[in-house]
Order: sequence, then C-alpha cells, then structure tokens
Amino acid sequence: MTGPHFVTFGCRLNTYETEVMRQHAQAAGKSNAIVFNTCAVTAEATRQARQAIRRARAENPEAEIVVTGCAAQTDPDMFARMPEVTRVLGNEEKLKPESWQGGEAPRVAVADIMTVTAAKPHLIDGLKERTRAFVQVQNGCDHRCTFCIIPFGRGNSRSLAAGDVVEQVRRLVASGYSEVVLTGVDLTSWGADLDGRPKLGGLVAKTLRAVPELKRLRLSSIDSIEADPELIDVIACEERVMPHIHLSLQSGDNMILKRMKRRHAREDSVAFCAELRARRPGIVFGADIIAGFPTETDAMFENSLSIADDCGLTFLHVFPFSARPGTPAARMPQLDKHIVKERAALLREKGEARLERFLAAEIGAIRQVLVETEATGRTEHFTQVRFASRMAPGAIVTAQVTGRGPAYLEARLAA
Repeated sequence: MTGPHFVTFGCRLNTYETEVMRQHAQAAGKSNAIVFNTCAVTAEATRQARQAIRRARAENPEAEIVVTGCAAQTDPDMFARMPEVTRVLGNEEKLKPESWQGGEAPRVAVADIMTVTAAKPHLIDGLKERTRAFVQVQNGCDHRCTFCIIPFGRGNSRSLAAGDVVEQVRRLVASGYSEVVLTGVDLTSWGADLDGRPKLGGLVAKTLRAVPELKRLRLSSIDSIEADPELIDVIACEERVMPHIHLSLQSGDNMILKRMKRRHAREDSVAFCAELRARRPGIVFGADIIAGFPTETDAMFENSLSIADDCGLTFLHVFPFSARPGTPAARMPQLDKHIVKERAALLREKGEARLERFLAAEIGAIRQVLVETEATGRTEHFTQVRFASRMAPGAIVTAQVTGRGPAYLEARLAA
C-alpha cells in the first residue's frame, strides 16, 4: 500500500472530514492504514460498511484498519467485535491529530459526543479527486426527528465562526476551486449558538462579499422552514449562488410530518418553492423523501407522491424507511417491508418522470458547466452533463445542450 487509503460513506460532511483525517494520517506516516468513515443514516449504510471492512481485510491482511464516522460513534461495540478491525475512533476523536500518532493507543476511542459544545475549524487545501470543494460550517443537530439517529452520532448543533468559514473558502479558491458547497448536519441552524445568533443568509452574503473570486456557491440540504429572509433574498438575487436547492422534506403528509417531529407542514414547503420560483425563474429543487414511515396509510403516501408535482421537484432522493434502534420511530407500528419497497419504487418512478421532463426542456439551452472529468460535468442546476469531446477537469465552460440520456444531458462547447 501507498496509503493511507480512505473509504467514505454518506454525506458531504463526511467527505470534508475525510480530508482532515487524510492530512493527520499522512503527517503521522500512516502508510499502511485503511480508514472507513462510516454513515448511520440507514441500516443498509452500516451493512455496506461492514461488508467493505471484511473485504478490505481479506485483500490486505497486514493493514491497520481504522473505523470511524457516525456508525462507529453510535455503535462502537459492533465494530470492536469485528476481528478485522484494528481501531475504532469516534467522530470527535477522528479529527484530532494525536489520534493518528504512533505509540500506545486504546483500541476503542469514542467519547460522549453530547459533551462536545464547540466546532473547531479544520483548514484543508483541497479534496482528493474532486473538482468542487465542501466546506463544513456547522455540525450536529438540536432537533430530534423520530426516525433519525444522527444527533447521537454528531452531537448537538455547533457552528463555525463566520471568519473561519470565509478563510476556508478563500483558501480553497486560492487552490483553484471554482465551486464551493457549504455543508452541515442541520445547515439552516447555523449561527444559533454564536454571539448575536447570526443567520445562514448573512453567512452566505458575507462569504460572497469577502471572496469575490469565488465563481459558484452551493448549499447542501436545507430545512426551508428555517430559511431566514436574507437567505431567501441571496438565493433569489445572487447569480453566484447556484439555482439548485435541496430540501429536507421527508414526507408530503402533515400527519406523518407530525409523527416525524418535523417543524414544517406540507403547505410551508409548497409555498417556499413557489416563492423562490417566482423570484428566480428556472430554479430547481431536489428533496429527501422517506417511503413507508410507520403508520403511513395509502392516502398519506399519495400526499408524498403528489408533493413532487406540487413543489415542482426535479430531483428526488428516496429512502425506504429503515428503523434505527433507539429512535421513537422504531417503536411505532411498522409497515410490511413489501409495502415500503413498493412505495419507494413508486416514488423513484415519480422522480424519474419529473427529471425526464426537466431534461427534455433543457435541449438547446446554453449552460455553464463545471467540468468534473474529461467527459462529464454539472450545470448550474446540478444536472449531469456528458460531453461530445474531452474537457479539462475543474474548468467552467459554456456548453450547448444537444440531447439527453435517462438521467443526464449531452452537450458540446457553445459556438
């Protein structure tokens, strides 16, 4: 091995934190380490991590295998019992340089994440094999949605100071990144724990002012009910904020939303999308939707199905409900697994139809495309593009859409 080698599961926050760990591991000379940064959102994510760990051990019998991330934080004993695993690190421990130094170290180092009260800045210069950069602005969550285990993996909400965020963005742009994504566990809660309780909209506006050379800025998933007026204004009016917003909807039915302990109603989501679409025509929306939440009736599911049309969603990220031990939803009356699977399939069909409609309307359009590989890129709307000729990764090119595939656009350089 010419390691350390990292395998990252789950969210953009994990991707960012992998780069922090990579710096620490390289500085410590961990050339024979394989590090698994796990996700706990679903049981399937945890299963995939365990499978990958076993495969890595079979292929690398002498390697040091380190497991960290949310699944390791919420269930360290499960990974400690695996004979393939050398060490288990918690989500706070993984970001400390001393955790990667040599010498005697406990096999399991996982502290109580709820005792962590402040977010510490971890500056990086880039992300391996990526053309857009993720910047952590917030970690943890103060809400307790009944289906979600993540607060127990990430702790309570804590925000990076605006100055630290701006410095990280400036550093990444200086390293050649044209696009930055602001990310967090509960992004729209940014600032609630800082002096003066600033809002996310102010952070976005300050970042754009302070780093004028930043060409494109994106937001990861947001809770629309927590979007402050300045955030709505900057999304609507600032061209450098990309016209693609991903929403944490989870359901389109008000009773299910209450049982999930969400903070919005169906009508709030529809109104939010309508307002932004009126103020910024052409903006597109994606959303997370859970299929088959406990107690969901056929009529309740139809409300989730129809919200894709009512909100005008282009991208649906569908999760079949997965009961996480220790959450209230795991103790609710569960639906038959076949019903959950069937509803997830219907939601995905709806998503495919919505995306197909959008792609068809894009043919002939001129788009600014961030090139990701020599053959692919992403438009302002985060739509995947396949190029007719080879491109330079990292560049933003003006391209004309000439056709489409099942989930992508075809394009060539505009004349």
